Amino acid sequence: MKRHKTNLVNALKAQAAQEGFVAIGIAPGRLAPLAGARLREWLADGCHGEMLWMESRADQRASPERLWPEVKSVIMLGMSYAPSADPLALAEQKDRARISVYAQGRDYHDVVKGALKRLAGWLAHRTDADVKVFVDTAPVMEKTLAEAAGLGWQGKHSNVVSRVHGSWLFLGAIYTTAEIEPDEAGKGNCGSCRACQDICPTDAFPEPYKVDARRCISYLTIEHKGPIDRKLRPLMGNHIYGCDDCLAVCPWNKFASAAAANKAFLPRAELAAPRLADLLTLDDSAFRALFTGSPIKRIGRNRFVRNVLIAAGNSGDRSLLPPVIKLLEDTDEVVRGSAIWALQQLSPPDFEALKLRMAQQEHTHSVRDEWAGK
Repeated sequence: MKRHKTNLVNALKAQAAQEGFVAIGIAPGRLAPLAGARLREWLADGCHGEMLWMESRADQRASPERLWPEVKSVIMLGMSYAPSADPLALAEQKDRARISVYAQGRDYHDVVKGALKRLAGWLAHRTDADVKVFVDTAPVMEKTLAEAAGLGWQGKHSNVVSRVHGSWLFLGAIYTTAEIEPDEAGKGNCGSCRACQDICPTDAFPEPYKVDARRCISYLTIEHKGPIDRKLRPLMGNHIYGCDDCLAVCPWNKFASAAAANKAFLPRAELAAPRLADLLTLDDSAFRALFTGSPIKRIGRNRFVRNVLIAAGNSGDRSLLPPVIKLLEDTDEVVRGSAIWALQQLSPPDFEALKLRMAQQEHTHSVRDEWAGK
């Protein structure tokens, strides 16, 4: 039986490589209780922000068998999306928008899930075991399981760090009733390094290994639905979708190779360094056309333009005033409010002049607050 397991794992790893996975490991179907305790502490501190689904299904996240009692093993897999260009290079190009590396190519959910389904089908055929696949769409603690499976360890930025692929891994999980010998868990090797903590523009790490989503630019630009806290807006720079800062400075990235990245994640030229001026003019149909096949499409045009307006306000570029002023009359209240803030940053005289005319006509309380500067 032991020989059969070894042969199965070897064949599984070979098949996974054919599907584009560069990392694979086996975790037990039961996680140590400490994993669930850490999750509950994070939730109790409110660090999940508006991500209420994290709280509502916390028990199922705590360990695989709580989501699926029959599970015996969890196969954790990673696809590389290591970038060929420096994700920090656009930081000083204020007329350009910064989109997280992972969102510049095809939607990773589609790519990883498709490969997982094919691999899971192969495993089911070889073993007659039941299987379920997950890619960031179910109550699964992917990062904790990846560490348990030996793919790496959770770094101080809370994401998985690999000795081979740095901080650039998309994770996917196959739950199975097949009993497979687990791999040795990954061991942390961040040492005294604080690079990821120190670079965070919004100070979103209350302590190492713990991120407060309420201050995280990735959360603010993707998950958060309403107006963004006025105190945080100036700190966001030209980030308009996600943030790679804490990942990009990880010293372990020096071992990561863009050649190992899945070709599906190659950046689209129009998303690598888009102009804020172009993005400010997007209506709903243009937004959908531009982001077809991209994870960005899921946040919708209004939330996206909100983000672009904040970047515009931080740019100091007065040539952006015409599209910003046009958005003062947008049908969406969050967009209008963000346009008011951007206008105030770019041209206080124009802000004061338009305030006299437009503030009295505004019927939405949150937008009136923006004219009032609160």
